[in-house]
Amino acid sequence: MRRALAAAALVVLLTACNGGSGSGAEVTVFAASSLTEVFQAIDPDARYNFAGSDELATQIREGGGADVFAAASPKYPGELHDAGLVEKPQTFATNKLVLIVPEDNPAGIQSVHDLGKPGVKLVVGAEGVPIGDYTRSVLENMGASNVLDNVVSQEEDVKGVVSKVSLGEADAGFVYATDVKPVADKVAVIDLPEDAQARVEYQIAIVRESEHADAAQQFVDLVLGQDGQAALRLAGFGPVP
Repeated sequence: MRRALAAAALVVLLTACNGGSGSGAEVTVFAASSLTEVFQAIDPDARYNFAGSDELATQIREGGGADVFAAASPKYPGELHDAGLVEKPQTFATNKLVLIVPEDNPAGIQSVHDLGKPGVKLVVGAEGVPIGDYTRSVLENMGASNVLDNVVSQEEDVKGVVSKVSLGEADAGFVYATDVKPVADKVAVIDLPEDAQARVEYQIAIVRESEHADAAQQFVDLVLGQDGQAALRLAGFGPVP
């Protein structure tokens, strides 16, 4: 019931904030896969390319045609800014990690340390992908890096981790808290200690070679503005530090 009410509230809010305030169909946004649902709701008229932040950064370096870059980590926007490819990045949201298991939890996972048991099939993000780097940071903070010995798949974005676990192809995986909602009926969530959490920050920047600079700025303003921030909060993202 609580999820249904939250979803209804998000629909009402986004219907209001999309009433003529979108950036227009000409803007192309390269965004982290964990932003898929909320960005499409904030501005359904934009063109999107959702993938791992590292892959998107590579595409921008190769002239991939982006107007806006929104990443799940400050690392790649910072590197592109240093290279003169994007304007100064701005933090627009935060997140945290959780551990998910299939709803029936066949491996009996109750904590992170259970992931080290023989036969457990763990799926994580690949190194260099924000969710993969954040996962390794959390495990190091918990003194549980040894559980990586049970990794059976390393995914190129967080949606790959979510898919493997929700389909029962893995016993557990680390994802962002906001990625749980679309599969809430297929997975169970194990919260992680606050003192073990990685600092998950999302940053957005306009691509300097953008051919639609005005539309790009409108999109960034929408995300950073009151309506965009309210939509992000309702979707489960945390506030800007």
